[in-house]
Amino acid sequence: MKFLVALAVIAAIWWLGQRRKQAVLTSAEARDLLGVSTRAGEEEIRAAHRRLIGRVHPDAGGSDALARRVNAARDILVAELNQNRR
Repeated sequence: MKFLVALAVIAAIWWLGQRRKQAVLTSAEARDLLGVSTRAGEEEIRAAHRRLIGRVHPDAGGSDALARRVNAARDILVAELNQNRR
């Protein structure tokens, strides 16, 4: 029984690690994914995100993985903007 619990914990840790690796994007990849320029402000980034997420969201026939990447791209670019404002 202890072996099965340990195996389940190891599997869960591995699975979470894999999910984090998939969502990592560079700023350039995030900009390419959302289709925004290096000069894009927060409003433009959020508008591009809304347009794209509407097409790739699982409820619209898209995939969870792609929706996660689009959300990660928005988060990366907005965080980068906020960091540059300081």
